[in-house]
Amino acid sequence: MKERALKAAKSWLTAPFDKETQTQVEQLIASDDANLIESFYKNMEFGTGGMRGVMGAGTNRINKYTLGRATQGLANYLIKTFPNKPLKVAIAYDCRHNSTLFSQLVADVFSANNISVYLFEDMRPTPELSFAVRHLGCDAGIVLTASHNPPEYNGYKVYFNDGGQIVPPEDGAIIDEVNALNFEDIKFNAKAALIQRVGKDLDDVFLKESVANSIFNTIGLENLSIVYTSLHGTSIKLIPSALERAGFTDVHIVPEQAEPDGDFPTVVSPNPEEPAALKMAIDLGKKVGADIVFGTDPDSDRLGIATPDLEGNIKLLNGNQMMVLMVHYLLKQWQKQGLLNGNQFVGSTIVSTALVDKIGDGFGVETKIGLTGFKWIAKMIRDFEHMDFIGGGEESFGFMVGDFVRDKDAVSAALLACQIAAEAKEKGSSLYKELLNIYTKYGFYKEHLIAIVKKGIDGSEVIGKMMKDLRDNPLKTVDGSRVSKIYDYDAGICTNQLSGEKTAIEIPKSNVLIYHTEDGSTIAARPSGTEPKIKFYFSVNKALDTIENAVKVESELDAKIQRIIKEMNL
Repeated sequence: MKERALKAAKSWLTAPFDKETQTQVEQLIASDDANLIESFYKNMEFGTGGMRGVMGAGTNRINKYTLGRATQGLANYLIKTFPNKPLKVAIAYDCRHNSTLFSQLVADVFSANNISVYLFEDMRPTPELSFAVRHLGCDAGIVLTASHNPPEYNGYKVYFNDGGQIVPPEDGAIIDEVNALNFEDIKFNAKAALIQRVGKDLDDVFLKESVANSIFNTIGLENLSIVYTSLHGTSIKLIPSALERAGFTDVHIVPEQAEPDGDFPTVVSPNPEEPAALKMAIDLGKKVGADIVFGTDPDSDRLGIATPDLEGNIKLLNGNQMMVLMVHYLLKQWQKQGLLNGNQFVGSTIVSTALVDKIGDGFGVETKIGLTGFKWIAKMIRDFEHMDFIGGGEESFGFMVGDFVRDKDAVSAALLACQIAAEAKEKGSSLYKELLNIYTKYGFYKEHLIAIVKKGIDGSEVIGKMMKDLRDNPLKTVDGSRVSKIYDYDAGICTNQLSGEKTAIEIPKSNVLIYHTEDGSTIAARPSGTEPKIKFYFSVNKALDTIENAVKVESELDAKIQRIIKEMNL
């Protein structure tokens, strides 16, 4: 491994690599073995969210040359796929270190290949890039972002002409083009005339669509007390304006986190899934008596929501709960307007709550289930364009309202959450009570996620062994309930553990394993496609007769989840 990495590193000590890069590589060779090996032992690959990794010199790092190679490969693919067509791409970037530099670099490579570029004049939320691809009639789009990863990371997300992230067959074809390239094949000589800056005019159109898709009732919006934090990210560029345009006036922004900063100095992780990330916002919410507290991740596609519970304590909702509230509300609005006629659907994923399916059934609306990652929900819209897409989400704090954006969108989702909260407050309820009302009708579903980090080369092997053990030695019971079915999405087979019957799974293959038990519990295991983690998803449920019993039932479900975790030695 070291010899291979050293050989690759030495190839970076001459042209086409610039002097700055060569100096960095010389320092790597002279330093510790581990860092050299991590930087050069493989080529960085596309995962579920594109290309994401630590910045620095090396084939397994985000830098001028790995980004340039990816862009040259994408340019070659576009030129081959759309011959004799004037090509256009849109490029956005977030607040991370080097994002501005990298975005210009990517624009230069596209322009050097005679492809016109719309480059945002400043950092912008990822969902605006998805919107821009379709609005500007582009053939592809790029966002320079590493989402909620640590400060040393950056990344490269690729969107196709439908505004969704690349999926098969485009992703494989693009990767083939990238892998066929040598670094000296990259065209870095920009044609400045082909690069056009975009900004406020596009913001205005995007914000107009966001409000139109998320606000159904303007009564009482000014009475809702809102606390919001951008967690040092890009959403500060649009969400305050979006709230103002919608009619929300009692808005408190966490001042210590309002300035974009790639170091994310006030949080350990800028991820709204983590309760600690929203601590400052929740503290401010307690101080001002907020009805809703929310925060977004650095590129503003994930949204975390907290709201007072029955005792008045501000509680962070998980991504499944957020999705349940939003899907239920949207279906109710479509029903009120007489728009449900059997030609609509909502989107979800294989590791998200089954409660969304039950809610859809209650309204006579189909729930389409795809693999983890919003690119699969975007693909649903493309594949079923003859149907109306109402909305969709996944457990990892992402939601999409309508189809004007084709990726998870914290801007419109934040507006929708505030709309639900305002309407609830106007009728003497609350966001949390509305969730409990859903549970009393459909059952109390409780989900929990464990993410086990295993970094480096050895970490990948450990994760692989964990998945192999789960397949080779499957659980027979879970908390006393027999395992009834095992869905192995890598093999594409569902096995009925009670009868032995095997059936094909009709969605693309992925390294995911899901156990279903006779009592309705599920356990899913999935290696992350963008981070050195293996994730375990737990879902349990129980009937809830009245809101007053919610605390008791939730406590019983939490205890059940902890028993399962202990039983699995996680």
